[in-house]
Amino acid sequence: MHQVVLGTAGHIDHGKTSLIRALTGIDTDRLKEEKRRGITIELGFAHLDLPDGTRLGIVDVPGHERFVKHMVAGASGIDLVALVIAADEGVMPQTREHLEICQLLRVKKGLVVLTKIDLVDDPEWVDMVEEDVRDFLQGTFLENAPIVRVSAVTGEGLDILKQRLFEIVPKVPARNTSGPFRMCIDRVFTMKGFGTVVTGTSLSGKVRVGDLVTVYPSRIDTKVRGLQVHNQEVEEAFPGQRTAINLQGVERDALQRGEVVASPDSLLSSYMLDVSLELLPEAPQPLKDRQKIRFHTGTTETVATLVLLDRDQLTPGDKAYAQVRLDRPLAVLRGDRYVLRSYSPIRTLGGGAVLHPVPKKHKGKDKPLAAQALKVLETADAATVLQWHLRDAGWLGISEKELQIRANVFGKSFSDAQEMLLSRKKAILYDRENRRFIDPEFLAALQDNVTAILETYHAKNPLKPGMPREEISAQIERPVDPKLLHHVLRRLTEEGRVVLDKEWVRLSSHKADLSADVKAIQEQMEKAYKEAGLQPPFFKDVSAKLSGTARQHKDVLDWMLNQGRLIKVKEDLFFHAQAIAALQEKLVTFLQRHGEISAAQFKEMTQASRKYTIPLLEYFDGQKLTIRIGDVRRLRETKAAG
Repeated sequence: MHQVVLGTAGHIDHGKTSLIRALTGIDTDRLKEEKRRGITIELGFAHLDLPDGTRLGIVDVPGHERFVKHMVAGASGIDLVALVIAADEGVMPQTREHLEICQLLRVKKGLVVLTKIDLVDDPEWVDMVEEDVRDFLQGTFLENAPIVRVSAVTGEGLDILKQRLFEIVPKVPARNTSGPFRMCIDRVFTMKGFGTVVTGTSLSGKVRVGDLVTVYPSRIDTKVRGLQVHNQEVEEAFPGQRTAINLQGVERDALQRGEVVASPDSLLSSYMLDVSLELLPEAPQPLKDRQKIRFHTGTTETVATLVLLDRDQLTPGDKAYAQVRLDRPLAVLRGDRYVLRSYSPIRTLGGGAVLHPVPKKHKGKDKPLAAQALKVLETADAATVLQWHLRDAGWLGISEKELQIRANVFGKSFSDAQEMLLSRKKAILYDRENRRFIDPEFLAALQDNVTAILETYHAKNPLKPGMPREEISAQIERPVDPKLLHHVLRRLTEEGRVVLDKEWVRLSSHKADLSADVKAIQEQMEKAYKEAGLQPPFFKDVSAKLSGTARQHKDVLDWMLNQGRLIKVKEDLFFHAQAIAALQEKLVTFLQRHGEISAAQFKEMTQASRKYTIPLLEYFDGQKLTIRIGDVRRLRETKAAG
């Protein structure tokens, strides 16, 4: 069913609340203070059943200038407006300000209600007021709207007003049911026996009893215990409905107006927003860079600093791009409308749309470039916006969920745009399990960075077979996702640019060749170990007798180990490979003939001291050639069978 919310707007004492009471039978002034003073202070709520069965939600807003912030909170969730103007007074200051706010929030539909016609004896006066109203509405979204004359006292015109509403409601665009559920809180209270209840207008998505939800930006996780729409219990609530949600296990004091109830992991909180901004032609003076302002969006108000990105000030009637730096975090989406009001004295100045909900901080020379980028986010199609956010994420990459939130593209729109980017190789899915993407240009840059790191490493370590994989990540210019690095190395391997060898990574062009001076060191070292046989010196003793530097000695040792010319038996104890091979053959023959060998027998076989024989026995155990059983060694079954 088509869900629509009507909001009132207009000057104080022009009869908004009386009109709603006459239309619906519901008194929206519920506070004692409102009853005592005879004015609306807080938001009020009612509903009207239209002839086709559509239930029209109604939000009644305060008209007093001191409560305009409540009016903005109420107007943020409406689909159409009833601009209420008293026939005995005509257009007044808050009539103008409320209409400006509706225009800034991009309310597209509505009508005008001339109230209190019972107080005007002269019909020509009402005609004159209506003519003045028509002139006032020129150039606004209400310039061709119906004007209905009504008396809440006598009931005159109420049936005509209902008919006009019945005609307008079907023309209001339906709200988006795809994507996450989202509702800005405009009331929080406690019901005996139920606990904490929050109300608001559902903006998008659907919510059911039992669903898990999160309150942003405080990130309170909770569960929907119960739902009501227009005071009737329901199992599911849809976009555009006035909704009350009974939240499980949340204290009343933990919540406040302005927070957002939404699907889990569907919003991101930020102290900064990038926005488009239009300053009203009627603004009293230019807006200056870094000016303190009051920022209204959804049902919240917060103080903020306005940072203009491509100018020092914005003149009335002009447009620009800006960054809003908030005094407290908000959780909004791209496309959300907002209103700016001056810090003091308080007056509506302008407004616009959120373009980036979690931007970087723009400073200095980067600000004009940021303004150019925001033009893309304001005007581009879904695929282009997604690609922009991919590039903005850089080497870090971005998850599918975060990409949806940043771009405010969900459901089929996201699937179609994502498929197009992937098929045209404008996005790379590098982690299928966690659904993470990277822009191909940044992937190519990361690949080049890795190859440059390897080139530098090979130049400094010409004898090493490659670079340890874990060292590459530490050398990359910026932090990088381990799975992204794995993807990069795999691609470089597929392209034939890199070779992966266990824990080593090397360029395919790299060969660990010995220079003439290093080869002399290698020959000296190999001769020392070959001549020593099964009683080699410790490496530190070999190194002390070699030419060259200690670093060269270590590089040559690593090279000989990698080439298989030396065998590491334990720390600082190395044997020539020929000696180990000969000993292994002798050991296997002995065990095949005798079945087992003791440490003493092995010592006799090697003619070496205990400091060598015990490490050698443990080496063969480690190579899975022998197995220790008590005080003797035997061939492992697989070796014996062989």
